[in-house]
Amino acid sequence: MPFNPKIHHRRSIRIKEYDYSQAGLYFITICCRDRICRFGKIENGEMILNDLGKIVMQCWLDIPQHFPCAILHEYVIMPNHIHGIIELTVVGAQNLVPLQIPQMPLQIPQMPLQIPQIPLQIPQIQIPQKNAFQKIIPRSIGSIIRGFKIGVTIETKKILPVYSDSVWQRNYYEQIIRDEQSHKNIVNYIINNPTNWKG
Repeated sequence: MPFNPKIHHRRSIRIKEYDYSQAGLYFITICCRDRICRFGKIENGEMILNDLGKIVMQCWLDIPQHFPCAILHEYVIMPNHIHGIIELTVVGAQNLVPLQIPQMPLQIPQMPLQIPQIPLQIPQIQIPQKNAFQKIIPRSIGSIIRGFKIGVTIETKKILPVYSDSVWQRNYYEQIIRDEQSHKNIVNYIINNPTNWKG
């Protein structure tokens, strides 16, 4: 069936305190502007890509070349949207610079007793990055989707200049995949999406 956010429970607004550069699996849906069927058509339960749909597929498959932290899992390009699972393998907090504490020698005047120097051990605190309005965390899902959409727009204007504007609807929908059953359900949904299409 056509994508419906009320039915499929995707969220168009990022979770305020969540770090979308965290390692994990993310189910992504990106829609065409005005929900127009631009990428091809469904015939006998199979998606037939047109030229624009082929550009979208190639740009999607190229994501790991631009974002080595991303691994692509199941995906499907539909007439007016794309579904896909992206795995992030790098935690953004690992890229923080550890806190540097200068080592000060311990000096006790007029004391013959020798006191060994014990270096101060400060555990490295990894502070997760926060998703803020209008701010994209590097190597996050937001930065990957932004790069993908820009790539499609650039390639489309070169090859199919009839599309002078972006083909995409603003924003995207995401779902954090938290367990094996959820992952299994989403994979089945993606695989069966063309068969269930009623556009």
